[in-house]
Amino acid sequence: MLNMRDVDISGKRVLIRVDVNVPLDANLNITDDTRIRAVLPSINYALDEGAKVIIASHMGRPKGQVVPELSMAPVAKRFKRLLKKEVELAPDSIGPEVKAMVEKMQDGDVIMLENLRFHQAEIDNDDAFAKELASLCDVYINNAFAVAHRENASVVAITRHAPVCAAGFLLQSELNYFAKAMNDPARPLVAIIGGAKVSSKLGALHHMLQHVDKFVVGGAMASTFLKSVDYNVGKSKVEDDLLWEARSLMKRATMQGTAFYIPVDAVVADRFSPDAESKIVPIREIPPEWMIMDIGPATALLYSEVLASAKTIIWNGPMGVFEMDAFSRGTMSMVNYVANSYALSIVGGGDTDVAIHKAGETHRITYISTGGGAFLALMEGKTLPAVAALERHQAKI
Repeated sequence: MLNMRDVDISGKRVLIRVDVNVPLDANLNITDDTRIRAVLPSINYALDEGAKVIIASHMGRPKGQVVPELSMAPVAKRFKRLLKKEVELAPDSIGPEVKAMVEKMQDGDVIMLENLRFHQAEIDNDDAFAKELASLCDVYINNAFAVAHRENASVVAITRHAPVCAAGFLLQSELNYFAKAMNDPARPLVAIIGGAKVSSKLGALHHMLQHVDKFVVGGAMASTFLKSVDYNVGKSKVEDDLLWEARSLMKRATMQGTAFYIPVDAVVADRFSPDAESKIVPIREIPPEWMIMDIGPATALLYSEVLASAKTIIWNGPMGVFEMDAFSRGTMSMVNYVANSYALSIVGGGDTDVAIHKAGETHRITYISTGGGAFLALMEGKTLPAVAALERHQAKI
């Protein structure tokens, strides 16, 4: 797949699709600009090449309506500070006013388009909307890995109309790291899978079973696996319709020699609340009216031993309700174990990313993906629609 270094962008109008859907506080101030900083290398490269840079992104889920609180204005302001140059915010993402702004651009200028999702046509992968976007540029660069799993106009349909299409550095890097971990990993390859639901990770579990040497399971989804092998999990959230599937998956892992680890103890609480009464119990001793909120210290120790020999680690999903301090120890201990590992470590998923930032260990993780859904789609072995669109375009050249 071509990346932006492979195409001539000097003096060209370059539309760079990024995902800078960043968190904002009540005063619309950015609380974490990680995603913005992640796309800077591609933008700076385009500027160094003398391109006219048009940045396109979305913010939140305005459902095709203009929602002032979801304007790209705070992002344009942050880009201005980080790029140390003027970044003009367009009044829309398409239309005559936007075209007029683009026509006036000089080499090295930067414009930020308004929220793409103010148009329902973006979500609908509408061809006419994509054609309007493509008319703004000579070269289209997709640098938005976090939406690469969606069939949106700005990442799929646009490739049918832009004269030249290529991948940005971030998109290429995300794909390269994951391919390295899955296709030719240093072994043992350990997958840490957590989060709330087995149903949301089932496809990933089945696909990863073909590749990994060891599975480590935590989070609320572990309750379904525990119950599937006849443990009493009290009032813990369980997907009863997936008990057979969970048990079958564990059996399949055993038959093919893949180690599959589930918790041996847990932090339980009498209710889902930060001030709930809590205690640590072996899995066999969970009180009937209590619920699992985190993996326990014995499980954390077991998992640390599993990770000790790992050469490659892929992690998606926290080990417990880490947003509540009383139930954050399991996830934080896993952050520490992964950070201290000598393995190639690749982490994906918003909650896991938040936990690593919270622990201050981002610099000790080999690669932190900017995509949750897109990362999970890769774990499921799926082809990302946006990547397929780029490849189709380039096949025609």
